[in-house]
This record gives sequence, C-alpha cells and structure tokens, in this order.
Amino acid sequence: MQDIEPFYNWRHLYIASEDERSPFYGREYSEFEYTNTIYNYLIHPQWDDIDSPTLYIKILFVDYEKSFAIIELIGEWNDCINNDIMILKRDIIEKIMEYGVNKFILIGENILNFHYSDDCYYEEWFEEVEDGWIAFLNFREHVLVEYNKANIDYYILLGGKLNDVAWRTSQPQQLFDKIELFVQKRLGQ
Repeated sequence: MQDIEPFYNWRHLYIASEDERSPFYGREYSEFEYTNTIYNYLIHPQWDDIDSPTLYIKILFVDYEKSFAIIELIGEWNDCINNDIMILKRDIIEKIMEYGVNKFILIGENILNFHYSDDCYYEEWFEEVEDGWIAFLNFREHVLVEYNKANIDYYILLGGKLNDVAWRTSQPQQLFDKIELFVQKRLGQ
C-alpha cells in the first residue's frame, strides 16, 4: 500500500496545498515519513487525511472557471461505521462548492471496499450540484455492486463506460470533456 502514490502528472497544472481555496491549502508533505495507515498498512504520505481512519483522498485538479474537480481516493469507504460520506461532503466537497464547483469526478480504482449506511448525504450532494453532476470512475466491480444495493446510483453516475476510463493518459480538461460528454448522453441532454 505504501507504494501507491496519488497521481502526480498534473502537478504542473494544480497543487491543492498551493491553492488558497483548497481545504488542503498550506499542508506540507513528507516523502519519507509514513504515518497514515489503512488496515494497519502504511500508505504513501502524499495522500490527504480527511479524518477518516480508512479513507484518504487527493484533489488532483480543480478548474474554478469551468466548475469541475477531479479527486482520487484510496482505502475503504465506510459510511456505516465512519460516516465517510459525511466527512467527505462536509469537509471537502462543500468547501470546493463554495467557489462554484458543481461537477465532480471521483476516481476510485484504489477503493477496496464500500460499506453503506443510508443515502442522505448522497441525495443532499446531488441536490446541491443543481446543474452539475457527480461521476465515479474506475471503481471495482464489487464496490459498484454495493453502491447499487444502496441505491446510490440514483444520485451518482457510475458503472458502464465510466468503469473503464483510461484517465491517466489525458490532461484534466480532456478527461472532463470526455466525462461530460458521457454524462450528457446518459442523461439524454
């Protein structure tokens, strides 16, 4: 787990710790001091701690003019015990939304498990993005099954073509354009 780094090829375009509007503004990172864990396994120190014992994130890119954010996740998403969606929504998403961001791309290929509780925060997030959307990319199949069981797919676009996106070879704007086109087709706009 300590070898899984957040994607860093867009750092020349955006760094959350240098963005005054970011919830992680001013945060300093170590390349050598490993302190955070998931299941007692150390994780790379570049991941951002959101006060969940099992879920960490990295804001890879935010475009305030075009109103979108790209966030990568790692760990176990546990709404049942840790209420991770509340933490993510209140402490990260809402702070980004204050600046007009209403389109979210969450990359979940490093999400190992999902445990649901209810859909209240997903519903709230869905209602607050108004003309925007929330898309989950590359989540593992067993994790998607759990999201579908909880009916979270009503609020979040996930699965299908969104589960096989080669996003690392794109620039942030290209990825956004690709996902937005898919979202428009899926919503019939």
